[in-house]
Amino acid sequence: MAHKRMHVYLSGGMEYALNEGKDWRLDIENWIQKSLKHKVFNPNVASDQYLRKVLHKNNFRSLKSTNIETYIKIVQKFVIQDSKEIATRSDYVICYWDMSAQRGAGTKGELTIAKYFMKPVYLVTQVPKEKIPGWVLGCVTEFFSSFEDLKEYLIQNYTSTH
Repeated sequence: MAHKRMHVYLSGGMEYALNEGKDWRLDIENWIQKSLKHKVFNPNVASDQYLRKVLHKNNFRSLKSTNIETYIKIVQKFVIQDSKEIATRSDYVICYWDMSAQRGAGTKGELTIAKYFMKPVYLVTQVPKEKIPGWVLGCVTEFFSSFEDLKEYLIQNYTSTH
């Protein structure tokens, strides 16, 4: 009997993050696919694909000040897409919590959805816990101070039984 392929959602700052958070997501996505063979939902990839279809050469972030109606419609699409991905397809969530995640709102919403649907949330952060909002702390299953520590945990917990 074949095992269901595990799915992971990569949560963390985008709007206020350096390079929209693409660098850390690409690194962990490649590692997960190679080491765990899990399917990865990377919101950077999904949003880039959608934006190429609807905006062509326009700068998405500039729409916030030049065409707020279009900007909101696009963000609404992302909210629905990402929420559905966590609620219906993801088995667990990896969150990179830094100042960009703290400044934005999407990561907090994603963690709330994961908690509500009882999906484990693995939070990688160097932010002291007392500086992380209580709501976020209430959504987290395990904390890690580095991606190396997270990888060790994932290998121990997702290779022998999944």
